[in-house]
Amino acid sequence: MNKDIFSGCIPALMTPCTPDRRPDFDALVRKGQELVAAGMSAVVYCGSMGDWPLLTDAERMEGVARLVAAGVPTIVGTGAVNSKIAAAHAAHAAEVGAQGLMVIPRVLSRGPSSAAQKAHFKAVLSAAPELPAVIYNSPYYGFATRADLFFDLRAEHSNLIGFKEFGGAEDLRYAAENITSKDDDVTLMIGVDTTVYHGYVNCGATGAITGIGNALPREVLHLVALCKQAARGNATARIRAKELEEALAVLSSFDEGPDLVLYYKHLMLLNGDAEYTLHFNEADAMSDSQRHYVEAQYTLFKDWYGEWAKLPGAAVAAAA
Repeated sequence: MNKDIFSGCIPALMTPCTPDRRPDFDALVRKGQELVAAGMSAVVYCGSMGDWPLLTDAERMEGVARLVAAGVPTIVGTGAVNSKIAAAHAAHAAEVGAQGLMVIPRVLSRGPSSAAQKAHFKAVLSAAPELPAVIYNSPYYGFATRADLFFDLRAEHSNLIGFKEFGGAEDLRYAAENITSKDDDVTLMIGVDTTVYHGYVNCGATGAITGIGNALPREVLHLVALCKQAARGNATARIRAKELEEALAVLSSFDEGPDLVLYYKHLMLLNGDAEYTLHFNEADAMSDSQRHYVEAQYTLFKDWYGEWAKLPGAAVAAAA
């Protein structure tokens, strides 16, 4: 069991579309390979960024199998309304040779029930006992996994090795204080782009799952490198990391909203990736004002970054 899969910077892949609004698996694999070649340690597929509720189970499994076959280190999202289907995704991940699981809570049916969630998590973890897994904690799923449940599960499932926190700064701090600080073998993953600095520097995170990193891989890897140095006490890196995170703040904040896939696919389009033009639902589209805003913010950041990266302690600290 390779627990190191949950370290470093990991983009949650979006699912590109063909002109008839079907998954473009060739483009998916190309993007996964491109991001790993850029320095990402692995990819996640198929989480919220991948539009898991809009794909069939067969489509999701094909995407996973294609990524793994292409040599892309892959962590599989297990989101499903039905616990049996979630477990099937976990079992398939193990069967095709994926490297890890991102275990999403039970949704819609008995979501607030701790007993129901425990049974759900156990079903998924049991389906792939040799794959390292993290629980995906997110307020959007309507259930907060707390320390008592986490350690009850870990006592029975040794493959539960970490916690991905998609909540805000206080949620990350709770996880650091009550979960990952209790057991040095438990890893903490940052799950939202707005808390990268806080997660690494103040909460001892060992990895970050990113949305904006799909469109800005070099810049996000730069931020992670600076945050890691800041966490080791490098004063210059601390200053530069805060500057970079602040400059990324608006683009990162799209990760927190319901239109995150719309925004980030549009940024991919601005980068020249035409396969991200469409969405699976034709009605899913940005307004003109949203598009103008994100384009202005993207241009502002890119111009700023080009100048800022030349400042003393920026590139040097990131490369060290």
